[in-house]
Amino acid sequence: MPLNTTPSIFKQVCVIGLGLIGASFAQAIKDNGLSERLVAVDRHAPSITEAIEHGLLDAGSANLQDVIAGSDLIIIAVPVQAVQAVFVDIKQAIDNGQLASDCIMTDVCSTKVNIIDAAKVVFGSLPTGLVPAHPIAGAENSGYHARRASLFVNHSVIICELPTTSATAIAKLRLLWESVGANVMSMDAEHHDRILAHTSHLPHLLAFNLVEQLASHDDNLDMFRYAAGGFRDFTRIAASDPKMWHDIFFANQSAIVSALDEYGVYLQTMRQLIIDQDSTALMGLLGRAQAARRHFGHMLASTPYTDTSAMSASYNITPSNTVSGTIAIPGDKSISHRSIMLGSLATGVTNVTGFLEGEDALATLQAFRDMGVTIEGPDNGNLTIHGVGMNGLKPSKTPLYMGNSGTSMRLLSGILAAQSFDSVLTGDTSLNKRPMERVAAPLRTMGAVIQSTGHSGTAPLSITGRDTAGKPLQGTEYDMPVASAQVKSCLLLAGLWADGTTTVIQPEISRDHTERMLSAFGYPVTVEGNRISVTGGGTLTGGDIAVPADISSAAFFMVAAAISQNSELTLTQVGINPTRTGVIDILKLMNADISLSNETHVGGEPVADITIRSSNLVGIEIPEHLVPLAIDEFPVLFIAASCAQGRTVLTGAKELRVKESDRIAVMAEGLHTLGIDCTVTDDGLIIEGKGVATENGEVNNSQPVFGGGHIVSHHDHRIAMSFSVASLRASQQITIEGVETVNTSFPGFAELANQIGMSIQVDTGAE
Repeated sequence: MPLNTTPSIFKQVCVIGLGLIGASFAQAIKDNGLSERLVAVDRHAPSITEAIEHGLLDAGSANLQDVIAGSDLIIIAVPVQAVQAVFVDIKQAIDNGQLASDCIMTDVCSTKVNIIDAAKVVFGSLPTGLVPAHPIAGAENSGYHARRASLFVNHSVIICELPTTSATAIAKLRLLWESVGANVMSMDAEHHDRILAHTSHLPHLLAFNLVEQLASHDDNLDMFRYAAGGFRDFTRIAASDPKMWHDIFFANQSAIVSALDEYGVYLQTMRQLIIDQDSTALMGLLGRAQAARRHFGHMLASTPYTDTSAMSASYNITPSNTVSGTIAIPGDKSISHRSIMLGSLATGVTNVTGFLEGEDALATLQAFRDMGVTIEGPDNGNLTIHGVGMNGLKPSKTPLYMGNSGTSMRLLSGILAAQSFDSVLTGDTSLNKRPMERVAAPLRTMGAVIQSTGHSGTAPLSITGRDTAGKPLQGTEYDMPVASAQVKSCLLLAGLWADGTTTVIQPEISRDHTERMLSAFGYPVTVEGNRISVTGGGTLTGGDIAVPADISSAAFFMVAAAISQNSELTLTQVGINPTRTGVIDILKLMNADISLSNETHVGGEPVADITIRSSNLVGIEIPEHLVPLAIDEFPVLFIAASCAQGRTVLTGAKELRVKESDRIAVMAEGLHTLGIDCTVTDDGLIIEGKGVATENGEVNNSQPVFGGGHIVSHHDHRIAMSFSVASLRASQQITIEGVETVNTSFPGFAELANQIGMSIQVDTGAE
């Protein structure tokens, strides 16, 4: 089916060279009706004859002068060393009046500077219609018979927009490429050649060289016979056209030689690590390379770390009414973040168990790898971090990509504000819309130089290093207007390098994982009521960190058991840090049947098994002092409130409006969809529960509270999981859109939910 439905862009297109790229481009132009006429030039007469017989061409010849007349676009698809001779023929056609002087000329070669130089030699000055281009596409087979009209669909095409080129020529060529399904980007010629030397030309050269090396061995037959998949994958490109690559290697000589020299340095480094049997350094190099391979793919596409199968997914949930069992919840996200940060800054080795392998925590892990920290794993929640000390971080060569993790960005802002080097923090589309001045502004009072983006003060964040600023950060006393663990932690972490003491005063208690973990790593922290202080200049010492199960993730299953019928669920070894147990306190106020057992401490954090049973929930006015202690759990608490008898009122929770989504508005929208009466306020929500009182206090959660419907999660993981829990009291199927972000905090949520009795079908949209 044609990709383009617009009228023809050109009157006559002339394709010079009917190899794979030229013939595929011609076929795509023909199939999409992008030119009134299509002609071609190729010295291989059978290709021309077949193309005419197939109806691809209106005319063709081995001689350009025979078919070129009247063409308003010329596509040069010949080996790079032959382009100058083609320019000579084109100039002759212009001089003879066969072509307009402003006809559009483009090429498909993988080098650009030499194309421009050749045009200068032939034409004297660059023609206004010259638009050098390079489609990043190809196939193992070559020639006319390998052509595919779909070759360029979803592939990048680089256009070099020259100052001498007319805007019309650029616009028409861009439209042509987009009309055959390509993604068009602009790049200057020198940068193009340098990038392609590293990403295309060097790999081809290495593949040719490796095959030549093995073929020269006396036992080459055995080598090739027993070669594994890795060899075949790596050397597949050595089957490419030797003449074409001969020309490319010479045409891009300077950039390729530079890339080879750099590669030689890295190869020599690896050789020495193997000779020295330097296990830590070699593991770090291999780990960084493996992670970078995944990371840059996700970064460029803004896709998740933990699931590459789908950009968007949905849940289709069939109502069920009972849950039961004993389950383990994944590791705490907040503690996982901090274990990476402090372990990297510590002296010595830190071993982490229970690490949450969700996208947010993996973003933090990757950031420290980008700054030179050797991290082994994660492997089933186990990590080994080889700390570099307080002053051992190195500048990242690229912006640090935080994915969708606000915790990563805000806490790292404090660390990076104190480093000697400049940094840039960026994230996916969602994160780049979230407010960052709440950390940037107080950091500036310490002397940090931070530039946020736009009038809303969002990411990307540009942070100037202390070498440029000229002096270290200065300790400060900051009175937080709103309780926030992220703001508090950001300032405390910056204070580790500041001159003097940094004190944060919080209006309400907020989660204290940073203070606890700093103490676990041997850094003195002073806590006096709501005043928390650190003095700069200390050190961190590596050790063992056990990450308990995440109470925020456990909250979904706590509510699930409480609102369903004949249910009992035990969640093992969940963190019950008193600054995080607001969800338990609120549920108990709502008459939930919750008990704790096997209480102990793990890695400085209190943990316990939590058992929750079916309950007759009642509506309450939620005490404002509990709001900061349950800020992440309110979406699922709204589900509990909907099932309760009477009204539930939440106030003092304006913070919910600046999470991954406006959680007050989005939850209210979804609750209305499912038939719940609720009223949005500036800082909270009023929910009219549909629970019914029973005689003798017996629990009867068998009647539906929610209807069915389509929920838009706005790609907020907690919204998606909360409405999943609502299915336990729904009368009809619930569909939730945009659930791929669940992996940010709870990989495996749907599978675990199904294990205890829910019925969630995940639709990835994959064919």
